[in-house]
Amino acid sequence: MRSVQNLKSKIVNYGKLIRFSHTVFALPFALASVTLASTLYPVTLRTLLWILVAMVGARSAAMGFNRLADRKLDALNPRTRGWEMPQEKVKIWEAALLTTLAALLFIYAAYRLNRLCFILSPVALAVIFFYSLTKRFTWASHLFLGLALSLAPMGTWLAVTGTPHYLAELLTPLLLSLAVLFWLAGFDTIYSLQDYDFDRSHGLHSIPVRFGVVWGLRLSSLFHLLTVLFLVLVGLSARLEVIYWVGMAVVSGILVWEHRLVRPDDLSRINRAFFDFNAYVSVGYFFTILGDLLWRA
Repeated sequence: MRSVQNLKSKIVNYGKLIRFSHTVFALPFALASVTLASTLYPVTLRTLLWILVAMVGARSAAMGFNRLADRKLDALNPRTRGWEMPQEKVKIWEAALLTTLAALLFIYAAYRLNRLCFILSPVALAVIFFYSLTKRFTWASHLFLGLALSLAPMGTWLAVTGTPHYLAELLTPLLLSLAVLFWLAGFDTIYSLQDYDFDRSHGLHSIPVRFGVVWGLRLSSLFHLLTVLFLVLVGLSARLEVIYWVGMAVVSGILVWEHRLVRPDDLSRINRAFFDFNAYVSVGYFFTILGDLLWRA
């Protein structure tokens, strides 16, 4: 019985290590891209399955590498010192093994999808791993995180369509990827306010550290304005109709509400703004895309 409990505990710790619940951020946008691509190419159950496997593998590898790269900093940071690696609930070798297996799973899933995805899979891993190092030398680390997650819409589009015949075919997923880039950079800038004092004292870089809290929030607002702009362009590019535009109005309203929650003199609601509202944005956007295409079917 104790061995079963230990196994359950390990699984829970691994899940917390990679923040599996945060999959709700990237996955809906990836599925939105699949849904848009399905208007041009058929999407089989097999393709959808391997896309999901690739998403789980890529995200698990990214988070595992991030925890390994930041383990010493996490042990010093009051906000993170209770996490799994600083508390030695997950050993370094376990995290390294989990990261390696997840990366191999991602590459294998890409192989099962098509040749282009397989060729690009190491590039994708390099990008998502590189993000974990950027806060050591640039305030633009939030944009690098956005870039890492923005690979999901483009990658899933290519998983469905394969090698494009014309570059113009990539306009819609490119616009969606840019929207994800600035959306992620915007809310990660808000999230980083929790570590403002720690980052300053340990020589780490972020937009708030470089430009201050007030300008950090302003730049976050600008990023989310760009998010809305690129999502509007997605709708125009894909010739989406009334349900999409209604959904876009709701998504835009959620982003505005998110920024009303966090003020320079009141950072107490950062976690709610980070998780709840951005989950509403990603999931809501996916159902907006799905609803619009089903309405026209």
